[in-house]
Amino acid sequence: MNAQVLPYQQPNPRSVRLSKIARLIFDIIASQWFFIVLAIFIVLARFFPNFARHGGIIRAEYSIGYGAVAAIFLISGLSLNTKDFMKNLSNWRAHSTVLTFSFLITSSIVYGILTGIKKRYNPNIDEWMLVGLIVTACCPTTVASNVMMTQKASGNDLLTLSEVFIGNILGGFITPALVQLYFGKSSPWAFANPASGSYQTVDIYKSVMKSIGLSVFLPLFVGQVIRNIFPAKVIWFHKTFKLSKVSNFLLILIMFSSFSTAFYQHSFTSVPAASIIFTAFFCAGIYLFFTAICFAYSRPTWLLTLFPQTNEQGLDRRPRVYRFLYKSLRPFYYSRKDTVAVMLCGPAKTASLGVSLVTAQYGSQNPNLGKLLIPLVLYQSEQVLMAGLLVFFMKRWIENDPDLVESDPGTPAETAEAGDSTWIEQLSQLPIRPLKKAHATDGVPV
Repeated sequence: MNAQVLPYQQPNPRSVRLSKIARLIFDIIASQWFFIVLAIFIVLARFFPNFARHGGIIRAEYSIGYGAVAAIFLISGLSLNTKDFMKNLSNWRAHSTVLTFSFLITSSIVYGILTGIKKRYNPNIDEWMLVGLIVTACCPTTVASNVMMTQKASGNDLLTLSEVFIGNILGGFITPALVQLYFGKSSPWAFANPASGSYQTVDIYKSVMKSIGLSVFLPLFVGQVIRNIFPAKVIWFHKTFKLSKVSNFLLILIMFSSFSTAFYQHSFTSVPAASIIFTAFFCAGIYLFFTAICFAYSRPTWLLTLFPQTNEQGLDRRPRVYRFLYKSLRPFYYSRKDTVAVMLCGPAKTASLGVSLVTAQYGSQNPNLGKLLIPLVLYQSEQVLMAGLLVFFMKRWIENDPDLVESDPGTPAETAEAGDSTWIEQLSQLPIRPLKKAHATDGVPV
């Protein structure tokens, strides 16, 4: 008996669409594992704050404050091309742009806005929360997150790392000085001026130099030595063990420790809810505002008006004054890769070093310490979230640069895993085609 041959049936369009949607959702979740895991750790910090707080069970000020940060920079040291890194370390123009913006422009803008808010006086907004926002604006750029975000955006991560070193070294000196400037005797914030003395100032500098030396300089130096001795093995190791994802997880641990400390000190329950909401929205808005200013600061259009030529060809026929001004000012119009590095460094503020600076100035037993730390913790979390959303657009902007030069084979841009892409990029790579209009011959009811 012959077997009956069933006619071919086209797949159900609805099933195909649901399958594509399910795959899209899975890929979005997989690409955004960082934020999902971070949310889980924040919940853990809420219910078990003593585990990862400063002075807690695992002594996070050492195990995470030193260990996790040191591991991040060891991985960076293994990834960096030494020659390119030294070249970026000598880029004084970029350093002047980032440092003036990170310390002076951000803090002065925040100080002016919050002084106006304070004069309006709203009892639902705690004054010490506003003080914490000003102190946060005085802090240097963050240590780890902006380096990884620059790598994801295919920006100049070597320049970002250079800014981290210089900014955090100077931050130990500049941040306390700015706090004294803004909270002076004639300031409306004089009540928040921390007690200042020679012993305390020396303690601050000792703490900063110890932290930067052990968690940044030493591991980076070791990583560079290993990379230059075993370059091929290091590249293989980086790719095989997906060290970029390891760095992301270590960043989660740093934020986990900050939240644990804030929850343990009851920072989120000791102030009105309106203060928390205001601080959260203010941090998000001011970060985006600073990012936009950084873009304009890095690519001033008036330089293109004065110096329209993009190279030095034929420059010798110009007047001597023009040649001098061209060589002096035109480099301040940065490339797209450098601009992304500035945009991620300028608005960012460190919580790991910031907590040490705040605690050293106000004392670990200060009753308002928790309120001072809330803006720092919230700003750090929101800057990571905002930067993660902006990375996709920054990367596309760099890829569309006509002057784009391929990166060195050993740089993190080449060794980054494909899974580090943003969910917006995953969405663009997985288009859902519209369903065709059904016909009677398809075997599907019209």
